[in-house]
Amino acid sequence: MPRFLTLADVAEQLQISAAACYALVHSGELPAFQIGGRGQWRIDEAKFEQFIEDRHAAARLMLAAEKPVVKGA
Repeated sequence: MPRFLTLADVAEQLQISAAACYALVHSGELPAFQIGGRGQWRIDEAKFEQFIEDRHAAARLMLAAEKPVVKGA
């Protein structure tokens, strides 16, 4: 895998639209930078992997908070 990914690469891997990927970048949730004369966005592969890990961790916390407490068990 190349070190830097395009928005299209990330959108494909996450199975979301390019617009949704762009929104993640603009919200600051997914770190990215612009390069070149046309200002094309690039995402560092390591930061993308960290983004995924962070999302997994957030999902685990959310699910743990939703589990009912069983008394007497």
